[in-house]
Amino acid sequence: MPTTKKRISKNKGNIFIISAPSGAGKTTLCRMILEQLDDIEFSISYTTRPPRPGEVDGRDYYFVSKDEFMQMVQEEEFIEWAEVHGNLYGTSKKRLLERVSKGIDVLLDIDTQGAAQIKEKGLEAVYIFILPPSLSVLRERLEGRASDSEDVINRRLKKAVEEIAAYKMYNYVIINDKLDEAFELLKAVVLSKRVAIESIDTDWIEETFLKG
Repeated sequence: MPTTKKRISKNKGNIFIISAPSGAGKTTLCRMILEQLDDIEFSISYTTRPPRPGEVDGRDYYFVSKDEFMQMVQEEEFIEWAEVHGNLYGTSKKRLLERVSKGIDVLLDIDTQGAAQIKEKGLEAVYIFILPPSLSVLRERLEGRASDSEDVINRRLKKAVEEIAAYKMYNYVIINDKLDEAFELLKAVVLSKRVAIESIDTDWIEETFLKG
């Protein structure tokens, strides 16, 4: 169940950008955060890839055609977009800023290309990179999915090395060796950001405590 403890009034929501190589456990960690913390939502990306079994349009992704996606690119609707493993993914700038303006934290699960685009645009965010314990463990996890061919796994491992090379761009690096420990570290980052001075509504403090 999400936590329900009273929080200090917020100036605005926070943006948490989480990146990781495929198979590092990023999706599982994001799901755990959404289940256990309140006032945080997942940013639903647009993608041109077909839905996987069990995925629902508007819940997991907004599934669109390549033509629709490129039209949105031309109209500058994405704060970031990238091609990953032959498919296009993008984050709606309007949807993201609407949620943040309402004091809701937003979790973005995006690759290093997208994170770099957002950073270049100067959007205030917390950048978190999830690492596997090693490349050999990452291979084991990818093979354990039993959904990708050996060729696909090799391409994902090659891509993983390219993504890991961008780790210095991030504010935090978490090694997902033991899932529970990695989750506690990720939760600590989210909670600490919520009470950082730049996240607090100082007008609320003045009105509540300092004006008599």
